[in-house]
Amino acid sequence: MAAKEFIVAIELGSSKMTGIAGKKNLDGSIQVLAVVKEDSSSFIRKGVVYNIDKTAQCLTNIVTKLTNILKTEISYVYVGVGGQSIRSVKNEIIKELPAETVVKQEMVNELMDTNRNMSYQDQVILDAATQEYKVDAQYQLDPVGIQCTRLQGNFLNILWRKLFYRNLNKCFDQAGIAIAEMYLAPLVLANSVLTDAEKRSGCALVDLGADTTTVSVYYKNILRHLAVIPLGGSNITKDIASLQMEESDAEKMKLKYASAYTDNSEIDNNLMLPIDADRTVESRKFIDIVEGRLEEIIENVWYQVPAEYAEKLLGGIILTGGGSNMKNIERAFKNRTHIEKIRIANFVTNTIHASAQHPVPHDGTMNTVLALLAEGNMNCAGDEVDPNGDLFGQKQPKTTNDIHENPRKPSELKSGVVQTEAEKKAADDRARQEREAEEEEALKKAQEEAARKAEEERQRKENSGMKKTFSKFRSFVKNILTEDE
Repeated sequence: MAAKEFIVAIELGSSKMTGIAGKKNLDGSIQVLAVVKEDSSSFIRKGVVYNIDKTAQCLTNIVTKLTNILKTEISYVYVGVGGQSIRSVKNEIIKELPAETVVKQEMVNELMDTNRNMSYQDQVILDAATQEYKVDAQYQLDPVGIQCTRLQGNFLNILWRKLFYRNLNKCFDQAGIAIAEMYLAPLVLANSVLTDAEKRSGCALVDLGADTTTVSVYYKNILRHLAVIPLGGSNITKDIASLQMEESDAEKMKLKYASAYTDNSEIDNNLMLPIDADRTVESRKFIDIVEGRLEEIIENVWYQVPAEYAEKLLGGIILTGGGSNMKNIERAFKNRTHIEKIRIANFVTNTIHASAQHPVPHDGTMNTVLALLAEGNMNCAGDEVDPNGDLFGQKQPKTTNDIHENPRKPSELKSGVVQTEAEKKAADDRARQEREAEEEEALKKAQEEAARKAEEERQRKENSGMKKTFSKFRSFVKNILTEDE
């Protein structure tokens, strides 16, 4: 039976691309209807699209397989943005106000829009997290209604390379897949695996992926820092492969024997681990290889935690992603960061119902795509698939431009939402048209003002000439009267 209502989300991971379809129930839970995975290691590296054609083809395969399972066309999908080179930078926008001005929401929106329209060389702003507002000398989370003469907005801008952003959008355009909404994956993931208490008291979310590790720092319910480290589980696999073996065999050894931490007293110097039928490796050497790379990853993670928040992580460190499954991973993080509170988020906080036919593992590997699914709210179901394959009877599918034909201003975007390239272009065009209209109106007013002043000057001169003429006439009359006397 064809599904009539569902949400579709796609995650473009470094090792695999995952597509998932699910239906939201009235009680808020999600019923998984279909899961499809495709290998992506040959065209996505460190979470970034490097081969547009192969990525577009893989997207097409994902959507086609989901369509066949659901027996319903897919109108559009939700997608997450993540990967190498995503970073956060602080920015301040200041607005001077007349004396005794009361801050209105429009003023706050203007600050937000001005910030989102900032230009960074070769970078695009994916999202902007408001930190706080400075109203004169006081810091406020909500300045609306407060009287001041100086309003300052402090923002955390999330940047990504324009090339990576454009490549991602091109893939969906080339595949003919409309994007319902594009989300910043680390923020959506945080919404689904962190508790309100952790965000409020301060925590670091560490997503240990295949090619990258993402670090998100929260304090007082606000994102304070975001960075993506170009190191992940595959680096450990490659280090093991340096023992002269195939990476596939190295991955198997990692999953079977690797431990994030091993106490010296527990190491058996005589133990040999099998590489293949003819070769072995010393257990201690294998441990040194694994722990050496993992220590580098953890040190880079801790380096990304800003100094002003390092002592405020009362919520601790939360680990997720495939790398969080490594044995003794909590012990390794405790030793390197000296943070005692370590939690592994193997699954999202949402209630997910899955079947044996479409299983969802509780190992952190699908947390991001499940978070995207939970964030979606638009029915992605199209027409029922025609079993006879009547191609001529099919409707023209919607495009991303159709969905976002009325581009939103930055201040209208909720946290975590990334404008698609089509919407961003439309928004930029609208902003340009508004600026041109304002400039034209200003020019018109300037011309009118100049004409008014010219008319005033003409009348002044005319009046001045009449006064001179009248003065001369009076003098002439006066002289005549004087002579007659």
